[in-house]
Amino acid sequence: MDNGNNDIFDNLSSSQGGNTERVRLRVLGISYSQIRNGAYALILAQVGGPYRIPVVIGAGEAQAIALKMEGIVPPRPLTHDLFTSLGHAFGIELTEVFIYRFEDGVFYSELTFTDGERTITIDSRTSDAVAIAMRTGAPIYTTPGILTETGFELEELSDDPSGSSADDDDDNGDNGEVRARDEEPSPITPTRTPKLENYTLEELRRTLQSLIDREEYEEAARVAEIIRRKEDGKI
Repeated sequence: MDNGNNDIFDNLSSSQGGNTERVRLRVLGISYSQIRNGAYALILAQVGGPYRIPVVIGAGEAQAIALKMEGIVPPRPLTHDLFTSLGHAFGIELTEVFIYRFEDGVFYSELTFTDGERTITIDSRTSDAVAIAMRTGAPIYTTPGILTETGFELEELSDDPSGSSADDDDDNGDNGEVRARDEEPSPITPTRTPKLENYTLEELRRTLQSLIDREEYEEAARVAEIIRRKEDGKI
């Protein structure tokens, strides 16, 4: 009686990974994309290595990732939260995300699931795959070829052994790179609004709660980042 379902699962199970050598990645942060207006750059870092991969993603996916990084729980579940809850409810576990191809500026990913008996793979946008992986704790992988083709090495960001130069005073141009080099990821670059930065922590927390109540999650993530920086003494 399960033949119909098994056929569906079999059709979904054509993994692109096989025995391909893999490199593990982690989410380092999000910044505004300098390539496409209105888009964001998701920065994936090689675990135990110097490479960083920028992935251009949309505002909705950037919001979903930033909220998780900041630990903000929306009053109602977003799409990726709902997807994760459905998996938990039916006993389905996401075992990994694999970024298996890069073509014409697009990263292709697949999700691998198991219910304890069967394993299936499903094609996915990389931004959605990462957002779901962050909610389930599943590892993220890519190939060495994609890593070297699309990534950049931290050592190449600065040729000055002293680590200082006149360009270091430019707060806007290299902030994301400096954070990556120092291993201090910022989930999303906050709007440099003096008014917000001059708020007290209590005022910022009230503002954050108000934004969450109004479901303005993108701005809430920015305020949460300012709070984190104030608590760390960086503002």
